[in-house]
Amino acid sequence: MQNDTPPNKRILSLKKSLPLSVIDRIIPANDLLRDFVYRRLWISILISSFGAQITLLALPLTAAVLLHATPTQMGLLTFMEIFPYVLLSLPSGVWLDRVRKLPVYISGEIAISLAVASVPIAWWLDILTMPWLYIVGFLIGAVNTTAGTAAQIVLTQIVPRERLIEAHAKNALATSGSEVAGPATAGALIKLLGAPLALFADAVLLLTSAAILRKIKIHEIRVVAQDANFWRDLKEGLKFVAHNQILVALAITVGIWQMAYNAALVVQILFATRTLGLSEHAVGLSYVCMGVGTVLASMIGNRVSKHLGPGLCMILGFLLCAIGWGLLAIAPANQLGIIAFGLMLVLFAIGGVFIFINFLALRQAVTPEPLLGRITSTMRWLTLLPAGPGALIGGWLGEHFGLRITLGFSCACAMLLAFFAWHNKTIRGIKSLPQL
Repeated sequence: MQNDTPPNKRILSLKKSLPLSVIDRIIPANDLLRDFVYRRLWISILISSFGAQITLLALPLTAAVLLHATPTQMGLLTFMEIFPYVLLSLPSGVWLDRVRKLPVYISGEIAISLAVASVPIAWWLDILTMPWLYIVGFLIGAVNTTAGTAAQIVLTQIVPRERLIEAHAKNALATSGSEVAGPATAGALIKLLGAPLALFADAVLLLTSAAILRKIKIHEIRVVAQDANFWRDLKEGLKFVAHNQILVALAITVGIWQMAYNAALVVQILFATRTLGLSEHAVGLSYVCMGVGTVLASMIGNRVSKHLGPGLCMILGFLLCAIGWGLLAIAPANQLGIIAFGLMLVLFAIGGVFIFINFLALRQAVTPEPLLGRITSTMRWLTLLPAGPGALIGGWLGEHFGLRITLGFSCACAMLLAFFAWHNKTIRGIKSLPQL
């Protein structure tokens, strides 16, 4: 699969065809954003991420505040968003290796916009219920199972493999920019319009992202062998992962982290609104802290990874998340608790960026191009298998033992994960991106 021209030649062509007096002042030489195709992808990610921040707050706030959801119901809502990954990831990976990825990516943006737009419509018609939100969550997860995987592969079609960590760090920076302004904007929209109607903004932004992606040109030639067999191809992807020590280690460690993360995620909004007494608008302002953490981590993530190595950088990410969840678990229900909530979001954001820019780059670096669809889907499947049970455990612990116990559970899991990852020679020994 090839682009119109190699990335370095596209940059040279861009220098000849655009007024670089402006670009030179804004974008450093040899920066990936000099590549016109990557820059469009980056802008699309920025816009889509901004909309995602609205849904990140508006959907659970609709459940928690408007529909008075219990911790168990919040856990089930999170589970319904995750379950499609477990159900569909493996077959979708085989399918993606046989089709063009960019159209799948674009269709996914449009489909999710329609799903989130159904929530305010149902609210306006007075038929919005928790089962409706479960269905919407499932649809979002189902679309992301294929379109999200396709999006990750599209990046490898645009960016040279040796610059994947840099690309993922820049993508995280796009996400972090939306996380700084997005939550505050979401909080204002929720305060002005109500949580359900705020979701219309996400629908519009997703459609805008899809329109930008349609302008990207990628020449991808898919050649499917005449003797191609669905089940054999699926097993080939699983076999490749099982025989690669790095992929096995990544699947185990990130899978455990997903369990801890989704347990904490279930109770975060409930803790903020019911224990700390924050309004919907105040929750939105608090989530700006997560954007600040993501911006910081995105700016330094590539350098930290080069200095420590991808393995140690991931271990540091596990540890930072554990500290954040532990801090919130013991936070008092007063102003100090609100500060602790913001600090937890900062630490989680930094830790999450350190984990995923290296996880994604390592996974892509060790995977041959013909297997990218299957391996991406297989790894997403493996790492998200524990996420659903994590969400259900978090909801159950929160309802029967209290929200703090759930946060303590997540902290303990992430602490143990950091400890065992430190003693794992495969993870700790990764000093740079491997070469195929």
